[in-house]
This record gives sequence, structure tokens and C-alpha cells, in this order.
Amino acid sequence: MKQSKQTLIISFALFSLFFGAGNLILPPFLGYNAGDGWIWVLIGFTISAVIIPILAIYGHAKLQGTMLDFANKVSPTFAVVYSILIYIISISLPSPRTASVTYEMAIEPFFQISSLGLSSIYFALVLVFVLNRSKMLSIIGKFLTPLIVFLLLIIICLGVFTEVESIRDSIFNNSFAEGILEGYQTFDAIGGVVVGGVIVISLSLQGKFNYEEKKRMIARSGLFAGIGLFVIYGGLIALGAHNSNVLVIDNRTELLNVLSLQTLGNIGNAFLSVLVALACFTTAVGIVTGTADFVKGLLANSQKAYIITAIIGCVLGVLMGQFDVHYIINVALPALMFIYPITIVLIILNVVPEKWASKLVFRGVVLVTFIFSIPDFLKFIISEEKIAPIKELIPLSEYSMGWVLPALFVFVILNVLNFRNKKTDTELA
Repeated sequence: MKQSKQTLIISFALFSLFFGAGNLILPPFLGYNAGDGWIWVLIGFTISAVIIPILAIYGHAKLQGTMLDFANKVSPTFAVVYSILIYIISISLPSPRTASVTYEMAIEPFFQISSLGLSSIYFALVLVFVLNRSKMLSIIGKFLTPLIVFLLLIIICLGVFTEVESIRDSIFNNSFAEGILEGYQTFDAIGGVVVGGVIVISLSLQGKFNYEEKKRMIARSGLFAGIGLFVIYGGLIALGAHNSNVLVIDNRTELLNVLSLQTLGNIGNAFLSVLVALACFTTAVGIVTGTADFVKGLLANSQKAYIITAIIGCVLGVLMGQFDVHYIINVALPALMFIYPITIVLIILNVVPEKWASKLVFRGVVLVTFIFSIPDFLKFIISEEKIAPIKELIPLSEYSMGWVLPALFVFVILNVLNFRNKKTDTELA
């Protein structure tokens, strides 16, 4: 009974830690642009924003360590460099974005307060939660998440089940690929390796459960949270698609505001304000906590390092939170194209059976993924025309997924070689 209750709390906490600024504003606009192709963008979005992040949680359930363990099979040095990059990106982009979205959608329309003032109050409260580390899961899981889910379901149900005009044609050349790439902007694959570690440490601090109990609870919680995310994303994407032939909007936050007003009337923005603030706040707490946990672990479990890192993360959130949402989204693209493919393959390799994920396989697949991700990263640094000849040689590169087939090919080849070597060694023995 105690484990079932804890599993439910962790499920709600995971959902809330995942569901932040991008998760709220991206799906409706994606569905709006996809129109009659909304099912395909939902499938693509589900792969990168639900399945991969939940696999990361399952990987943490197996490892029950830190993010270093996710990349350690490549090499200890790589694991440190990769983890540092992940946490720098996390506290520099998605964490401040939560404050920026909260200001634009929940504060600015109603209150005369500056962005700096809001960000300062916002991250001061984040710091309070992060420093009260042992109580964080309980507070988020028991109180904040149920309210978020309740408000979202009201908006979705009232919007989706009302009569709509015909849905317009998709503006995308490939709705499936667009769904996958838009899922990158949720940062949820990165979030999976970050908040998964937060969950593991939170359970360990309780000291009540053994390895198998924690593994079972974390894995089940990830599954339940994933189902919740899929339902909400599907509803928001469908809601955007159902209004694609009615509204003329080119702004993510504006679309969500209009949809809430249509479904909830004059109190729509009030409901949405609460929703935005809660969803964004819990994600910021998870990111800053995960970063502080990581630095604490690097520096011999120093509580002082934890506190200092939490403060730095919150100060950086205040400073970066002064930029508007769309600027932060655009700035994030090069970083995502560089780090996301590596993160995805690390998650998958940590989930597959050990016999298929030797150190050689880890190293080969990660190296190839890195190499074939370079053109997608460079197109934001130099003109896309200059790297077009290279991209034309790589399958799926036109969809910014040129790394997929090479990584899969190397994974298969190295496992075949490993199998043959083991078979030869057995025959010789």
C-alpha cells in the first residue's frame, strides 16, 4: 500500500516536472499548423516528447545513479563533459523560459509588474523549494500536479468536443518529421535524464525502499506519467487543429490565450494564468534541483556546493528570463540539434539489454551520432546553402535526422561483431 501511494505521488511529480513552458505552448500551435495532418505530428511529437523521455526514466530505474552513469560507458571523461553541457543548457534555456512564459501569459496581461520583478520573485520561490529538498516530491505530487491536470482537461474537453468547421490542410511538407523536431523544443529527453536523477535521489533520501522496490516504483511512475503526457499532448494538438480554419494566429502564446478564452469564456485567462504559473514553476524547480544535485555529487556531497549551485541557477534564471519566449526558443535550436541526438541514443542504449550495449557499442554509436549531427548544428551557424551538398549525401538529413540511420547501422554492425567474437571465443574454449 505504501509503495502504491508513493508510486502515485511520483507519477504526478514526474508529470509536473516534465510539463513546463514548452509542453504547454508548443502542442496547440503544432496542431494549428498541421491541420488535417495533426495525427502525424502527434505521432512524431509523442516519440520525441513522450516515449524517449519516459525511456530515460526507465533507464534511471535500472541504473539508480546519477547522469554520469548514463554516459559512463562511453568514457568517464565524456560522461563529465556531457553532463556539464546538459546542465548548462538546462539552467540557461528551459529554466529561464519558464519564467518568461509565466510573465507573458500569466502576469503581464493582469498586473503592472516588470519582467525583472516577476523573475526575481519567481526564482526566489524556486530557491525555497530547491532548498527544502526532502519535501519537494510530496508537495509537487500531492498538490500542484492534480490542479494542473484538472485545469488542462477542462480546456481540452470543452474545446475538442465543441462543433468546429472543416480543418485546413497542413502547412508542413512532412508532418511526422515536424512533430519529432518540435518535440525537441520541449527539452523532455534532456529533462528525462535530469529529473530521473532527481527522483532517484529523492527516494534514496527517504531511506525506506530497496533497489528492486525503487526500480519498480520509478518504472511504473514513468509509464503513468507518460500516459498522462500523451493524453494532454493529444488533446492540445487536436484543439489547435480543430481551430486551424477559424483563427489567424502566428504566435504560440497568443494561440493558447485565445483557445482558453474560447473554451472558458471571460474566466479563461484567469484559469490559464494559474495553469501556466504552476506548470512552469514545477519544471524550474526540477531543473535547478537536478543541477544542484549533480554539482553536489561532483564535489564530495558538499551541501555548500548544492546551495551555491541552486543560487547561481536561480540568478541565471532571473537574467535569462528577461528575454521573450520566442527569442529563447530560437536561441535553443543550435544547442538542441547538437545535444539532443546524443541524448536520445544514450537513453536508448541504457534501456536495451546489457548484451546489446557493450562499451564498444556505446562508443561507436555515440561517435557516429555526433559526427552526423554536425550538419544540422552548422546550418544555424553558417548559411544552410554552404552545407547543402553535404546534407544531400545523408539520408533523412532534409528532416534534420541524418544521424538516425548511421547510428542504427553502427549499432547493428558492432553487435554482430561482438556476437561473432563471443561465438569464436566459446568454440576455442
